[in-house]
Amino acid sequence: MSHFLPKSIRDLIEEFSKLPGVGPKSAQRLAIHLLHSPDSRVEPLGRAVLGLKDNVIFCETCWNIAENNPCIICCGEGRNSEIICVVEEILDVVALEKTREYRGLYHVLHGALSPIDGVGPDQLKMTELFERIGKGGVEELILATNPSLEGEATALYIQKHLIDSPVKITRIARGLPVGGDLEYADSVTLSRAMAGRSEF
Repeated sequence: MSHFLPKSIRDLIEEFSKLPGVGPKSAQRLAIHLLHSPDSRVEPLGRAVLGLKDNVIFCETCWNIAENNPCIICCGEGRNSEIICVVEEILDVVALEKTREYRGLYHVLHGALSPIDGVGPDQLKMTELFERIGKGGVEELILATNPSLEGEATALYIQKHLIDSPVKITRIARGLPVGGDLEYADSVTLSRAMAGRSEF
């Protein structure tokens, strides 16, 4: 990093660089952009960052982010409490909610099983999921983990753990994206698309 820059700029660039998806050049551009921005734009950003830790909590039911406990989804009217969709991350909830198709509840694991990275069941919200199901009232558990090795291992672990449970366990369909070409699809995606075909 350029040592001729003032320390406050270097510190900000370093902090921006720690964010996912932000490389050194992007961090520099962000820092310089903020330097040129009027106080009326910089101060709200600072307040928003500080308020992130002060005002956001984890819902103790589904482990999604919230301002209140339970969260707005867990206590929302019109939600089907008999269906729980298990996802890996908070942004997965955001993606599913954007579809406006799903009206059940969620459970956020905060990751996926990855023994290589030292992530086992104890590092995820697995115990909380199984306790939640053990309380009864859940008819269906939708496994919506990512189609990766870690996501598949996580889904399989949950399925095996609940093998004797009366809860119906389903997996979201896998297939080709809208606008995708067959020739560019990998063999796993194509085989999943064929296996998950439905009547036209």
